[in-house]
Amino acid sequence: MSEPTALSLIPPAVVLILAIWLRRPILSLVIGTLVGLLLVDPTQVLTSFASISLSVMADETIGWLILVCGSFGALIALLVRTGGAMAFGRATLTYAKGPKSSLLMTFFLGLIIFVDDYLNALTVGSTMKRVTDKFKVSREMLAYVVDSTAAPICVLVPLSTWAVFFGGLLVDNGIAPEGEAISVYMQAIPYMLYAWFAVGMVLLVILGIVPVFGPMKKAQLAAAQGQPALAQMDLDSVQTSDEYAIKAMEEEFEQADSQGKLRNFLIPILLLVAFTVYFDIDVWMGLLATLAVTLPYYALQRLMTLAEMMDQMIDGFKSMLPAIGTVIAAFIFKDVCDQLMLPLYVIESLSPYMTPQLLPAVVFIAMALLAFATGSSWGIFAVSIPIVMPLAQAVDANIPLVIGALLSASSFGSQACFYSDSTVLAAQGSGCNLVSHGVTQLPYALLSATLACIGFLLLA
Repeated sequence: MSEPTALSLIPPAVVLILAIWLRRPILSLVIGTLVGLLLVDPTQVLTSFASISLSVMADETIGWLILVCGSFGALIALLVRTGGAMAFGRATLTYAKGPKSSLLMTFFLGLIIFVDDYLNALTVGSTMKRVTDKFKVSREMLAYVVDSTAAPICVLVPLSTWAVFFGGLLVDNGIAPEGEAISVYMQAIPYMLYAWFAVGMVLLVILGIVPVFGPMKKAQLAAAQGQPALAQMDLDSVQTSDEYAIKAMEEEFEQADSQGKLRNFLIPILLLVAFTVYFDIDVWMGLLATLAVTLPYYALQRLMTLAEMMDQMIDGFKSMLPAIGTVIAAFIFKDVCDQLMLPLYVIESLSPYMTPQLLPAVVFIAMALLAFATGSSWGIFAVSIPIVMPLAQAVDANIPLVIGALLSASSFGSQACFYSDSTVLAAQGSGCNLVSHGVTQLPYALLSATLACIGFLLLA
C-alpha cells in the first residue's frame, strides 16, 4: 500500500471479534495477520508470512522475551517445588483474613515489585492465587489487580524498565538532551493520568467503593460458588498439558511439603529485584544472577538434586510457551499493521483536531487505540513518537503533558489489550483464561481511560 487508508482498520477488527468469539488469541492473531497480508498483496501471503515470522523471531526483543519469560517459569517452578511458595502462602494467610484483605495484600505486593511489569505480573499472580482462592476471590479479579499494578506502576516509577526504554526514545528523538532522559521523564509523571487513575480505580474496587459490575460480577459470583475462573484455560490461550502437570505438582507439594521454608521463597525474590536494579534495570541479567545463586543455595540444603532442579526448570519453561506464543503472534500482527500504515492512518485522521488545547487528549485517544488494536505497548511508540512530538512542538503544546498522554496511552494498551505481553502474563501468573481476564477488566480500564481523557482536556 502506498498510502494509509481505512482498510488498515480491518485486521485489528478481525482479531478483536475472533478472539472474543473463539477465545483463542493465537489463532485470532494469525487469522488477522493473514487478512492483513491479503490486503497488502494477495499473491504473496505465504511468502510474506514466512518472511515476517522469521524476521520477528530474529528480533532481539523477541529473543529477550523468550529467555525472560521462560526463565521466570523455571524460577517459579523451583519456588513451588521447594515449598517456598507454599510457605509464603501460609505466611500471608496470617494477615489475610478475607477477600478484601487478600486483594489488598496483592495490591501492595504489586506496588513493591515495581522494577518491571513482567516481574510484577508473574511473581504477584503466582504467589497470591493460593491465598485468594482460599477466600473465593475469582482468578479474574486477581488478574485485574495484578494487571493494574504492573504496567501502570512501572510507568509511574522512574526506576523501571519502562522509564529506561521511554527515556531512551526521548533522547533518540531529540526531546530530551543526552544524559537527561530520566529527568525529562520525571517531569511527565504527574501527567501520566491513566496510570494514576488505573491504580486508584483498582484500590477503590478492592475496598468496595466502586462496585463490581459487568463480566467481573459474573466471575465473582462463580468464584463464590466454588468456580475460581469463568472458563477453563485452553491450549491456545494460557494453558497447556504441561501446565496441568505443573498444577498437579503444586497440589502434590502443598500436601507433601507443608514444612517448606519461607526463606526459600523470599531470598530468590529479593535477589531478583536487587540484581535487576544492580544491572541497570536489566531483568534478564537479574534472572541469570538469581538462578546462579538460587541453585547452589537449594543444593546446599539438599532440597533437590541438580538433575531434579533441571527437570523442574524445564517444566517451568514449558509452562510459559503459550504466553510466549501469544506475544510472538502479536509482534507478527503488529508488523503487518505497520505495512498497512495503521499508525499513520490514525494520526493523519486525527491531525485536524491537534490544536494546543486538544492535542494531549487526541494523542491519548489515538495512541491508546493503536496500542489496544496492535497489542504493542512499546513498539507502536517507537514509530509514533517521531511523528507526534514534532507536531506538539510545532503547535507549542505542553511537552510534559503530551509525554504524559503518550505514556498513559501505552499503559492503557498494555493493560486493556488482551494479547499484549503484560496482560498475557498477568493471566498466566494468576491462572485464568486470557480472554476472560481481558473482558472482565476492560470496563474498569475504559472507565479509567475516560477519566484520563477528561483530565487531559482540563489540563491543556
